[in-house]
Amino acid sequence: MSRIPEKIHELTVGQLSARSGAAVSALHFYEAKGLIHSRRTSGNQRRYGRDTLRRVAFIRAAQRVGIPLATIREALAELPEERTPTREDWARLSEAWRTELDDRIAQLNRLRDHLTDCIGCGCLSLKSCVLSNPDDALGEQQSGSRLMRERR
Repeated sequence: MSRIPEKIHELTVGQLSARSGAAVSALHFYEAKGLIHSRRTSGNQRRYGRDTLRRVAFIRAAQRVGIPLATIREALAELPEERTPTREDWARLSEAWRTELDDRIAQLNRLRDHLTDCIGCGCLSLKSCVLSNPDDALGEQQSGSRLMRERR
């Protein structure tokens, strides 16, 4: 992959896609969700600042570990515009996600360990049903799969 010359301060959507590995449609989606920004040329073409490369890398890394886009957007909003997130920025923002990720890992470990006990049975009153009713919390209120329909 060729480097972008330092004198080029803006990228087309195709260049940003090629450099970041994100599909053009993903970049448009990120922009629609307020995760990245572009300016429009007189011909109505998108132009992205070079800092957008780092922002896209940040978004994709956060998505890979399961961080929701709304949370990523909130994190990016804390960063100054027109500069790339630094290592310190990433450390500060990702530290806030550590507890959420630890909780998710613990939940996935419980799921893995109990997968053969209950896989979508829908009974919601079995104490071992870690998928739909962890710790049988719903079984204390009412029994049966109708609880699943009521929650939706």
